[in-house]
Amino acid sequence: MCARIFSLIQIALIAWIVLQLVASYGRLPWGHPVRKVLDALNSVFDPLLRPIRKVLPPVRIGGGGLDLSPLVLIIGIQILGGILCGFLG
Repeated sequence: MCARIFSLIQIALIAWIVLQLVASYGRLPWGHPVRKVLDALNSVFDPLLRPIRKVLPPVRIGGGGLDLSPLVLIIGIQILGGILCGFLG
């Protein structure tokens, strides 16, 4: 059960990354269902990513930057899940 919870968190984070990518390519109206899901996931993951972004700035690639903080958060969730699920059984 513990591993499933952490897997769901990781899936939600990956879905947030994909939705951010989709939203960056086009404009989504405020009432669009994808925008509502994206806003909900933003409210969950932005507070978790903010401290990571303070320590790890975007990597400069050409004219833009690559935000690696979601990758760091995924790795952190995997480590935390392994530790907690190991203790809880």
